[in-house]
Amino acid sequence: GSLPKWVVNKSSQFLAPKAMKKMYKACLKYPEWKQKHDPHFKPWLFPEQSRLPALALSELSLQHADSLENIDESSLAEGKEDRGEGSDEDSLT
Repeated sequence: GSLPKWVVNKSSQFLAPKAMKKMYKACLKYPEWKQKHDPHFKPWLFPEQSRLPALALSELSLQHADSLENIDESSLAEGKEDRGEGSDEDSLT
């Protein structure tokens, strides 16, 4: 479903600034934290440092946006964990 525009606008007046303040504070502390936690490990700069398993190109397939609209999810059941209830996101207010 979608949320009414007024709900999105009202919540963004409070949640967005709060999230940005938390992000700003975390970013200020990052250089000090990184010096203590594997300072030379930077897979975003040096891909050879990546610890993720490599994917074979043969396992990848190209999907076009128009084919994504025809995905049948009618047989899937939505559980409580799928909806994210009880997650950390609920405590952001």
